[in-house]
Amino acid sequence: MVLTENGDELAKQASPDADDEPNKTLSRVPSYTRLTPRHAVVSFENLVALANHQELKEARKIIWRDRGEPAVDLTDVWECIEHAGRGGLRAGAVAFAIRAGLNLVLATLRFGKIQKEMRFTLIRHAIFGKDSFRFAAMLGSFVSLYKLIFNALPIILPVTPSSPLPSPFEDDEIEESVAVSPIEVPLSERQPRLSLSAQAHQQWVRKKTRRWYAVVAGAIAGGIAIMFEKRSRRLIIAQQLFVRGLQGSYNSFTSKRGIHIPHGDVLLFTLCCFQIVYALFSRPETLPRSYTTWLSTAANAPIPAIKMIQDINQMGTFDVNDLDEILAREDLIPANRTAVLARKALATATPPDFGPPYPPCGAVHPWVESCLVVPLPRLWTVFQWGFPIYGALHLIPLMLFKRNAFLSNPLRMLWRAAWGTIRSSAFLAAFIASFQSWFCFKNYMHSLLSSQTKVKIPSIILAVFGSKYSYALGGLLGALSLLIEEKRRRGELAMYVLPKGLESAWLTARGKGWVFRTGEFGEMILTAIGMGMVMSTYQNEPQHLSGLVRRILYQFIGPN
Repeated sequence: MVLTENGDELAKQASPDADDEPNKTLSRVPSYTRLTPRHAVVSFENLVALANHQELKEARKIIWRDRGEPAVDLTDVWECIEHAGRGGLRAGAVAFAIRAGLNLVLATLRFGKIQKEMRFTLIRHAIFGKDSFRFAAMLGSFVSLYKLIFNALPIILPVTPSSPLPSPFEDDEIEESVAVSPIEVPLSERQPRLSLSAQAHQQWVRKKTRRWYAVVAGAIAGGIAIMFEKRSRRLIIAQQLFVRGLQGSYNSFTSKRGIHIPHGDVLLFTLCCFQIVYALFSRPETLPRSYTTWLSTAANAPIPAIKMIQDINQMGTFDVNDLDEILAREDLIPANRTAVLARKALATATPPDFGPPYPPCGAVHPWVESCLVVPLPRLWTVFQWGFPIYGALHLIPLMLFKRNAFLSNPLRMLWRAAWGTIRSSAFLAAFIASFQSWFCFKNYMHSLLSSQTKVKIPSIILAVFGSKYSYALGGLLGALSLLIEEKRRRGELAMYVLPKGLESAWLTARGKGWVFRTGEFGEMILTAIGMGMVMSTYQNEPQHLSGLVRRILYQFIGPN
């Protein structure tokens, strides 16, 4: 038996050739891991990579909030102030970056129209202009105030199970949950399936807060934050927040009571179009100027003809110069020229006779003589005009917000965007063509009924075809073309026209003395009401808000 220098014990008799090779020894592999410099370097690099990954992950949270983030449990007011301050700074920084980035993109599109020495000034103003700071101050102050009030109210006014005076914002009764089969639960009372993190958040909300906490916090924060924005933008923001609050409150109310209105989005869209079309031809001052211009362009009718209708509905007369502009058109065919000249002769006679309460059809569609064939070319013309607009609206969000799906199957996603563009363009073309058909039909019926003398026609029937409200009926009939659109887009289109319809209706009622004036605080009051409804729904029943609104609120505010 010998011991090698490695400390191994060997038996000479185990090998018959051991005497022949006295210097040859056997060794075994050590049972421990030898730490060489190479392994040390790799381990150090792994630690550095892990640390960098954690830092990037923490930095990413500043910009993008991960799903399922738990609510922060705060115990005193000072913690609420610190939590609100951090949230407000984060929201303000993100808002500044978003607004500056959008302004920068818009500024680069103008490079070809400005001189080279002015481009740096344009970029600097786009990034560090007042608009970026105003937007950051608005969202930052809203998030700070909301987080402070919403989290401080449960500490100042804690929730007690035996509260003698329940809040009027609370549900009528709160019952303990009983385990029952889903089949036994009526369809109207079934709750949506939520993830574990969402269920935990709902339990935290019910345990710590009351519904009116979110209402008060949202109303105060929204009313103050809107004052940081430019006055010209306050009304647009307030309108959108108000209609989103109405949407969430309506969905919550109907879901709890099992109310379902078939094609409710189409019905809402038709009512809004009734008011908007009436305002376009009778009270254009109640609509934003940009929106009136867009509607007039989409109608594909001569602007002087639309102005004639507005003057007739408001004053009973019209400017003869509008007829002269129509007569100067190169596409005016001879038959329509004769009708326009005859109407001009009546208006310039002594005494002047302005004729029926509508312009001749030849002035509205000067390039076509017969009213029966007008809808066909109008369909194609409006379809061509709207196709690039809706193409951008369908394709750009698809590439920005669904990049993974787009890259994985680009042909399928492009086909979806193309099919959606076709449907949207067809919807707009059908709307315009339907209204044009109604316009020509009502003028023909009014001329026919008012010219006959054998039977006395009731004035109410003549008013249906000749009054200024007859245009609103055309808007209502044309709005039924929304059924061409994809079902998921009908609600979004209804939410788009609802603020315009409500604004026009309010201004019309105010002009008649039916409602009060709000003065300088109208936008603040409207924003406070809207954000009170939005935040109440977001904290208690977020599934009733649209997906876009819910995701935006979560990224800026978080669970609490």
